[in-house]
Amino acid sequence: VQLQASGGGSVRPGGSLRLSCTAGFNVVDYAAIGWFRQAPGKEREAVSCISSSDGRTLYADSVKGRFAISRDRAKNTVYLQMESLRPEDTAVYYCAKSDISLYIPTSPAEYEYWGRGTQVTVSS
Repeated sequence: VQLQASGGGSVRPGGSLRLSCTAGFNVVDYAAIGWFRQAPGKEREAVSCISSSDGRTLYADSVKGRFAISRDRAKNTVYLQMESLRPEDTAVYYCAKSDISLYIPTSPAEYEYWGRGTQVTVSS
């Protein structure tokens, strides 16, 4: 199972970035894909997750209305469009895969496979 996150960078507050999670498998063949982030000294937290089977999505309260998760089956890619970025969004962002299908998992422990992270820095 291969997952590769990309698209991170440095932006000013209010800026935008689009992260990509490219998979070595069909992203709709597995139960869920999640975007997580981890800031220095903090625990890894779920940012947004999407159910592969029906496209249901979940967002952390801190990013609702600013971030949007989507998927492109043809490209085996899940995106995280991030708008109105804030300094507190600074973290390493990871994508991960879960086989849980009864609900959309949000705990990192529920995701079996992880890609390498991509750094997002929001600073003036």
